[in-house]
Amino acid sequence: METMERLTQYILREKLFTSQDRLLLGVSGGKDSMLMAFLLWKLGYSIAIAHCNFKLRGVESELDEQLVREFSETHHIPYYTTHFDTKLHAEEHKLSIQMSARELRYQWFENLRQTHHFDAIAVAHHQQDHIETVFINLARGTGLRGLRGIASKRDQIIRPILWMSSQEIAQAVATYQVPYRDDQSNFSNKYVRNKVRLDILPQFRVLNANFDQIMLDNIERFTDSYDLLQRLTGAMREKLFISIDGRIEIEKILLEPYLNDTSLLFELFRPYNFEKNVLADLAESGLHKTGSQFESESHLLMVDRTHLLLYSSNHTPVETQYLEQGDAYLAISGRTLSFSISTDTTRDAAPHTAKVDLEALIFPLMIRRWMPGDRFIPLGMNSSKKLSDFFIQRKVPLLEKERVPVLINGNGEIIWIVGYQLDNRYRIKENTKKVATFVYR
Repeated sequence: METMERLTQYILREKLFTSQDRLLLGVSGGKDSMLMAFLLWKLGYSIAIAHCNFKLRGVESELDEQLVREFSETHHIPYYTTHFDTKLHAEEHKLSIQMSARELRYQWFENLRQTHHFDAIAVAHHQQDHIETVFINLARGTGLRGLRGIASKRDQIIRPILWMSSQEIAQAVATYQVPYRDDQSNFSNKYVRNKVRLDILPQFRVLNANFDQIMLDNIERFTDSYDLLQRLTGAMREKLFISIDGRIEIEKILLEPYLNDTSLLFELFRPYNFEKNVLADLAESGLHKTGSQFESESHLLMVDRTHLLLYSSNHTPVETQYLEQGDAYLAISGRTLSFSISTDTTRDAAPHTAKVDLEALIFPLMIRRWMPGDRFIPLGMNSSKKLSDFFIQRKVPLLEKERVPVLINGNGEIIWIVGYQLDNRYRIKENTKKVATFVYR
């Protein structure tokens, strides 16, 4: 089957893009990316070429840039280029040269994609890159997830020639007489990927001449196993992890049957980046210690009375703000408290709404978090209650208290425990003429 026909079938099978999509191609000048550009141009897709000059190889980098530019001009393909001080970026961000170049390249590609409204970014990874990535991930300890190699499509990044071997690429380049330049750094084992490519994988090919195909079959099995695991744990997570008002609640009694299987716990909590040893501590003793907290790089897990409470680490307590009579709203921790005045004296029982007697208000009003010693008179009662006791009775989680705004009158009295309870002193009365309405969403 002809190369272009196989490429067309791969694009359709993997659902990489449609004939209407505009593609930005990352083209270095090497054999792989030049062939990708030629094939997609020959097939008539709407493409543009982006070339990065990393200033790492002196005149060789300039010749690479010249080749890609001339190819683009010859074939009337829109062309973008940029120059990077890759070594300086690596030093400033404490990265390897390879990681620095990768970060700079993909950031620039994405900026171009958004600025010029491209639908996808095409890069020229192929079969051997796929296999090398598995070995690199194996050495890094990424687990089953890393043994899937390189995805044909992830977010806006697509890899149209991932199906091609190095031999097929070399043959196609010769057949179509595609110009290219070799990057001499690819023949040095100084870098990790090159060491895998040049030193390690050839030894496996000596052991078995069909090694590459065996590895591709293995990768397919690894991917199937990983996908099956994600489907099973995803279904469990959907039942156990209940999203409520910006947090996730997990009923402890439902989680207990899985505590003896740390591997399963790890998969259940994988989207929240908890380490296995942290989950082992949780399983061993933390589940029964109310108030215990466990942290990952992105989330905080807190043990409450009957539930585990999972919060994003960007959670912040309510900050003190003031509301003037002329203000229409306040932004509070990602939500909005709106304020309006009317003569509508009908009561509203919705927890996110409070309607109070306007004449009782002394502006500016204050919004703040609760404080020890706070007291208020709950609606319908005559005696005051500690806010801390109110939270306990309502079973408000410990960390959640920090997210509950408290609306304070100019005289220091609590008007409303926002979203929970109105103070009885500020209710609408028979002689109320003007009503202040607060809505928290």
